[in-house]
Amino acid sequence: MDRSPLQQPVLIERAADVLTFTLNRPDAGNEISGAMFDAMTVALRSEAAEPIARVLRIRAIGEVFCTGRERAGRDAASIHAEVARLIEFKRLVRNTSLISIAEVQGDASGFGFGLAILCDFTLVSSSARLAFPEMRAGLPPAAIMAYAGRYALPKALFPMVLFGDPVTPDLAMQAGLVTRVCEPAALQEEADELADRILALDGAGARQCKAFFLAAQESPVDHNFRSATDMLTVNALRLMQTR
Repeated sequence: MDRSPLQQPVLIERAADVLTFTLNRPDAGNEISGAMFDAMTVALRSEAAEPIARVLRIRAIGEVFCTGRERAGRDAASIHAEVARLIEFKRLVRNTSLISIAEVQGDASGFGFGLAILCDFTLVSSSARLAFPEMRAGLPPAAIMAYAGRYALPKALFPMVLFGDPVTPDLAMQAGLVTRVCEPAALQEEADELADRILALDGAGARQCKAFFLAAQESPVDHNFRSATDMLTVNALRLMQTR
């Protein structure tokens, strides 16, 4: 029997220029299952092929945001496929042209905390508990370490991933992993206001701003200067033609 839309483990909604992923497994700590990865990956690939939305919101139902991911693999091939799927999803979240907002209303750990960090804006409730607990089970969180150093200073980040101690939202913000710490009752309103600010921007300009920002982190400054010359020329002409 098919589940009703509200019973799906992740609710995927499109409203005007906003694509929303709502994690809907509160009884399981909103852990991401294989089916959830697949559904969200399909949606992001669809946006990459034919951009429609401008904002991606990732949020959750229940008291926690996301406490990790399911680990169903039991042999080398199935574990490798499982990890490859989550890496591809993370790559799509980071590289999407949509401006992404994580709305962390409750605890986020492991994959859940890592997913929130990947978003362009990470809004966290002041009551949330954050952690990278993988090393407590002897598993280095490589999928998170692959990119978390681009957001936080090494001296702040390494103890977090090595020891897995709980991290307060304020400490995470000081380290560069969180954009804003919100009062619990104000989190959704602040996310709504942020989405409205993004949508008020020139759509093409916002997409190009994000793309250039990400590319510039990977390239030498001289290459970035050359790319900036081309980008500024093209966009100046575009804006002149629209006036």
